[in-house]
Amino acid sequence: MGITFSLFYPPAPTFTEQNLPSQKGKVFLVTGGYSGVGYQLTSILYGAGAKVYLAGRSKEKAIAAIEEIKSSHQESSNVGDIVFLPLDLADLSTVKSSVEEFQQKESHLDVLWNNAAVSYYPKDTKTAQGYELMLGTNCLGPYLFTDLLLPSLKAAASKSSPGQVRVVWTSSIVVDMSAPKNGIVLSELTSPPSDQSRNYTNSKTGNWFLASELGERVKADGILSITQNPGNLKTNLLRNAGNLLNLLVSPLLYDAKFGAYTELYAGLSPDLTMDDNGSYILPWGRKHSKPRRDLLDALKSENDGGSGIAAKLWEWCEKETEQFK
Repeated sequence: MGITFSLFYPPAPTFTEQNLPSQKGKVFLVTGGYSGVGYQLTSILYGAGAKVYLAGRSKEKAIAAIEEIKSSHQESSNVGDIVFLPLDLADLSTVKSSVEEFQQKESHLDVLWNNAAVSYYPKDTKTAQGYELMLGTNCLGPYLFTDLLLPSLKAAASKSSPGQVRVVWTSSIVVDMSAPKNGIVLSELTSPPSDQSRNYTNSKTGNWFLASELGERVKADGILSITQNPGNLKTNLLRNAGNLLNLLVSPLLYDAKFGAYTELYAGLSPDLTMDDNGSYILPWGRKHSKPRRDLLDALKSENDGGSGIAAKLWEWCEKETEQFK
């Protein structure tokens, strides 16, 4: 009950722009950075001196957001830079070109925030490759994008202390509140249910599972892979959820900047170490102390006494994206 209560009424953030050290010389990438949480996070990172790649589909929206962010920091002398990077996570055939464009400009990447997400689209809405839109955009796209960016992350990690280079995945309160037993019913990856809430939950649970699996694969490189629930926020993520749901949840929503604090903590807080690989961060920046036992078992292999669901999701993503690498 304590964790559930704190998801709706989180304690005050402890890691914000007020105690964030200078990020001069760092290269960051934020997907979906021109609105909501991503916008607020990009603004904080830019204000701390970092070079931030803002990745998304709309160049027009991105340029407008960049100009607005820069205007809001006119009086600061420690600002960094913001660069638009075209990226469409709903079309796997375009992801590699986005990564190649980044790698032509940068030799390394210090932190990747997989922030972009979609929710509650009409039933049967598909990605360019025919996947259920939320699963495709929230899991398959970020999986491929992250996998292709691993050389850039490893290049940064080779010159950094273990745990400083990170991949941050974005989950949701629905994981704690409504994920089915073992987190994901694997048959629903290829035969999505008609319930869009279930499909959204699958995609957000999948983000944690992918974070954990990546963590196992890159821990030898000193890279920290972690997921976070940014919180219940006033963003456009619920724009397709319907008026009734928006009306019901609106009293429990917080400003998007609080979600940026959750992501900031996951990406840069010195409190997190390599021992936290694959773990889950709650609003507004704290470790999840009591994840559901069946979800923790899903993160473990069958040889280790778990259900192995996370590994099976990873293998499915690997197979489905292989032709686009």
